Amino acid sequence: MTYAEAEDILSVAAQWRADGEQVAVATVTETWGSSPRPAGSRLAITASGKMAGSVSGGCIEGAVADAAQMTMTTGAPQLLDFGVTNERAWEVGLACGGRVKVFVEKLA
Repeated sequence: MTYAEAEDILSVAAQWRADGEQVAVATVTETWGSSPRPAGSRLAITASGKMAGSVSGGCIEGAVADAAQMTMTTGAPQLLDFGVTNERAWEVGLACGGRVKVFVEKLA
């Protein structure tokens, strides 16, 4: 993901927020091995279920969206860690041999 693409996701998130939606932004902070998206990739999620961008090419997006819903409810940011040693990785489809860390925060 290029810098311009990441900024576009933030613009979309800001517009959703301006429209009155609750919004969370997830950002890939670290990768290792075979990872579908590079560090800096972003996903914006609304409480109503809209999504823009990607943190994984699909394999962990559902789990990240669930975490984003919790973050919007509680206001507490989360650092998610998915990898082949993580039992949850198989559940969400990240059996590709890599590891990815995703930071989820509520957009104020």
